[in-house]
Amino acid sequence: MKPTVYIETTIISYLTAWPSRDVVRLSHEILTRKWWDQRERFELYTSEIVRLEAAAGDPSAAAERLKAIEGMTVLPPSASALALAQRLAIDLCLPQRAQADAGHIALAAAHGISFLLTWNCRHLANAALTDRIQNACSEAGLLAPRIVTPEVMMGFP
Repeated sequence: MKPTVYIETTIISYLTAWPSRDVVRLSHEILTRKWWDQRERFELYTSEIVRLEAAAGDPSAAAERLKAIEGMTVLPPSASALALAQRLAIDLCLPQRAQADAGHIALAAAHGISFLLTWNCRHLANAALTDRIQNACSEAGLLAPRIVTPEVMMGFP
């Protein structure tokens, strides 16, 4: 059985982006593309949240982002995911503009997804938040996904 991975919006954005002039962002784009070339080793999932975020902005860029997630299983919302997202938003002190980040974690946890792949290191792949994320998931009777960047996933499995 392949490891399960929830693909968050930043992955799709970095995958389809024009090469950045910022060296750090460019390295993230390159690492994302290298990981993407190995994606068949994983069972990929996404959500309606990602579709909505990917569809925003420039129509041409949005079309590319939406094409990248075609064929991925879209995780359906559930009462347990909604309740956990609300709890996470509070526990992580997320600003209104970042509320969807709680939804990404909650959907992955509610569906038993092993990994959440992201470049969002402010609200998701942030070691300072790991314990709060794990505690909220645990109290909801769920296992938190491991939240990682493509760089961390390069050698897995």
